[in-house]
Amino acid sequence: MQDIVQVNDSIQIAKFAPDADALRRMSQEGVKSVVNLRTEGEKQEIGPEEERRLAEDAGLAYVHHPVAGDRISEEVVDTFREKLKDLPTPIMVHCASGKRAGALTMMHIGAEQNLSGDQTMDQARSLGLEPGSPELEAFLRSYVEGHR
Repeated sequence: MQDIVQVNDSIQIAKFAPDADALRRMSQEGVKSVVNLRTEGEKQEIGPEEERRLAEDAGLAYVHHPVAGDRISEEVVDTFREKLKDLPTPIMVHCASGKRAGALTMMHIGAEQNLSGDQTMDQARSLGLEPGSPELEAFLRSYVEGHR
């Protein structure tokens, strides 16, 4: 499938907002859960409630955890990480472009694996994930360092 990053056995990142066909394919390929980080106000073909219905119709657990790119906070990341713990794996995390999905997922991975901020960014880049802004990269590094 297009623009999918396999982070580990439990988490994948979609660098796109999936449509009904993509959600069906994800389910057929073994994905068990979808986490949508897009906000209500984002331009999108299908809204979060429609995506929930389509995901559930495809047999996927679904969580809508809206995250605005300029409003990522420690609380937002902590809540994201808590939600991941309750979902069947593998989990597909997505936003519109993969930047937020990649950043939040890598903060989770870095904290879980007791990595430094630099190690987390190195791993993200090796997977082709970029936070998209110096501010988000700095926040990622700081979050991981504070949750080791």
